[in-house]
Amino acid sequence: MSRPEEDKPAGRAPRRSSPRPSMAAVMRAALEQLEMLLGRAPESVSGLKRTDEGWEADLEVVEVERVPDTASILASYRVTLDSEGELLGYERTRRYTRDQLDPRT
Repeated sequence: MSRPEEDKPAGRAPRRSSPRPSMAAVMRAALEQLEMLLGRAPESVSGLKRTDEGWEADLEVVEVERVPDTASILASYRVTLDSEGELLGYERTRRYTRDQLDPRT
């Protein structure tokens, strides 16, 4: 009869039952979940970072389409996700026209 220690591959850490999602998977989840809530697809992700509780993402959404396109109204949304990529909350942090420069740059 073999002992449990003999059956384990040497030098390998035990695998987790559910690996953490990748940054790309979390980004896709943030985009999809915000689109479901707002009814508009986010145009881009301007930031994504891991936090102690999970993830935080900044997404840009066209709220009012205008002609010319540079006059369209966009909004930045801060999305909070848990460690698995599930949406916990969101808030609009800024509204601006597409041709407006960020004052912080």
